Order: sequence, then C-alpha cells, then structure tokens
Amino acid sequence: MALIRDLQRLEEEHYQLREGEELQGFVTQLLHYIGDPDPHLRDELIYPTFQAWIAEQKRFTGRELTTLLEALTDDQHLFYQIGNEKDESVFTRTFSVLPIALILQRHRKQPFLEQKEFDRLKHALLRYYREEKDLRGYVTDGGWAHGASHGADALDELIQCPESDAAVQLEVLDAVKGMLQNDRAIFCDEDDERMATIVDTMIDQNLLSQNELADWIEGLADCSEWPRSRSQRIACVNSKNFLRSLYFRRGVEDDRKGLAAAMLSSEERLNRYAIR
Repeated sequence: MALIRDLQRLEEEHYQLREGEELQGFVTQLLHYIGDPDPHLRDELIYPTFQAWIAEQKRFTGRELTTLLEALTDDQHLFYQIGNEKDESVFTRTFSVLPIALILQRHRKQPFLEQKEFDRLKHALLRYYREEKDLRGYVTDGGWAHGASHGADALDELIQCPESDAAVQLEVLDAVKGMLQNDRAIFCDEDDERMATIVDTMIDQNLLSQNELADWIEGLADCSEWPRSRSQRIACVNSKNFLRSLYFRRGVEDDRKGLAAAMLSSEERLNRYAIR
C-alpha cells in the first residue's frame, strides 16, 4: 500500500516533507484511513504522524487545526456508526479521539479556539463519551480499540483548557461516572487508570473544590445500593477499581485534603468482600 510506504518513509525522515509534497494531501489520506482495521497502519503509522505534526513540530496553524477538528468530530469520524458494537467501526471513532487530544493540548498551551468552537468541541466529546457502546480494550484481530481510554485522554486535556470552568469540570465527572457505570463491560485493559488521570489532574491543579470532589467520589458508591443485577456488578467493580487506581496514585498526600478518606469509605461500600 502506497500510504504505508509513504508513512514509513516519513517516520525514517523525522516527518519532514519532501519537495513537492503538501501537508494537506497527507492529512486527507490520514483522515480517510484513520480507522483502518490494520493496527500497524492505524496505531503505529497514522497516529504517530499526527502526533509529530500537531504536538511536536507544530506544523498546523490555529485555523488549520480548527478545520481539522471539524473533520475529526463529524459523522464519518468521531460519530461514525456511533452505537455499533463489536465491529470495525469502533476503530474510526476511537482513533479520531486521539488527535483531538493532541489539538486540545496545543490549544491549552497556545490558545486559538474561540469560545463557541471550544463549546462545540466540549459537547462533541461529552456526547461521544456517553454514546460509545463498544467498550472493548484490546481486540484480538484488530489491536487496540480503547474508546474509554482514548476519550479519557481528550477529556483530561479539555479540563485543563482556560475555558473549562467548574461547570465543565462537573460535566466531565458526570461523563466519567457514566462510563464507569456502564451496563456492558468491566474494564480489564487499564481504562480505569486513564480515567483516574482526569480526577488526578483536577485534584493536582485544584480545578474543583475539595467538597465537590469528595461528594463525587462518595457518589460513586451509590451503585452498591442498586438492586442486584449484572449492570450493578459492572458498575460496582469498575467504580471500585477506579477508586483504587486514584487512591494509590494520590497516596498519603491527599490525607491533608480529606479526599483519601472519601476514597477509602467509597471503596469499602463497593467492596462486598470487605470485613465490616
């Protein structure tokens, strides 16, 4: 495949274009094949190219990145066949999220999005996180899907943007809770760690008050009181694993902030094997 050969050559040449090559021509192809079932093309060639050009070499202007965002969040990319499960469409959606995270990282360091553009992107990411139903991590025949993790990466960048006020932070926490307490999948490929990064960032950067964070942490354990069902078990196990990830990441430091106690008490409520 010509694109594979071109991307391999670009990697070898540190992502420098040769005379006569145009950036936009490559971008069109990258977007077309962004969810290719071949994990080598999708994960090892296309995404690193976006990473190099967006985050490292800063090849795009703000206006070009805004145009790229419009493509990445359309019905052929982030929302391509949204709601489908266990088919190859998941790769298009989840690998459209990753460059969005890179663009948000650029924006928070050198802002270029207008408020209305930021709001549209926020709504798109939250909608995606609520509507993604294919929550597989590693797919045997296709490599990483990782919708929960890739979406978490983008949300972690979103909450650090200057436009993200307390209302945005709380919306993101609500979306994380919804992902943890989905009725489909117990996460086994460390998605809980990627989601814990979001709350870790909020704590570290004081993006919400201690009381707001403690209330949300304690609210994760409410599912322990739901009627027993498979959905309840999924919610409890995911929430428990998430709290453990967050607690051990924050460590003793948060004893001073009162959040460690909230994490421990919520974990105990969720842990049906704990001796009470």
